[in-house]
Amino acid sequence: MEVATATNRWIDTIDSEKPEIIQKAQNLIINNIYCTLSTCSPEGEPWVSPVFFAYDEQWHIYWSSAIVSQHSQNIYHNSGRVAIAIFNSSVAQGSAAGVYLSGSAAELDVENIEKTMKLLEKRANKQLNRTVADYLDDSPRRIYKFQPQQVWLTGNRLAVGNQLVDTKIQINLASFLNLKPHI
Repeated sequence: MEVATATNRWIDTIDSEKPEIIQKAQNLIINNIYCTLSTCSPEGEPWVSPVFFAYDEQWHIYWSSAIVSQHSQNIYHNSGRVAIAIFNSSVAQGSAAGVYLSGSAAELDVENIEKTMKLLEKRANKQLNRTVADYLDDSPRRIYKFQPQQVWLTGNRLAVGNQLVDTKIQINLASFLNLKPHI
């Protein structure tokens, strides 16, 4: 366990299992309805997309997108590698907090589409008027599922000389996954 330093890329691991840190990360997921999805093509071209999302009791993240969209194509052609940032962009400069996740994403299996549609509808707080068929066969859209493999939270800003350096707290994944949300 280490405090954040330049040597460890400003990553704090001392606080990785603190319940209040884990709850703060989870609250960012609960209280924001858009995430920034980051993907990369097989050639190394990065792409970011804001997407409306929902989550389940295992902290999987779900969204629907067009199959031919750049981020969907990147998921299909880059082993599903994805990074996600979730934050409230309306706070004052210097006071933002974000949760950062890296993991894998894939097209949702058919058996779970209806259940996930209900999560998305509840999150949208409105009737979406879609059916399972809207995400199958020749439909242009699919639902995608992200499974986190690493989680970080914005840490304290540290004074280094006359500058402030942003830090991250690496959260213990098992501890994060064990603290279940109220859905």
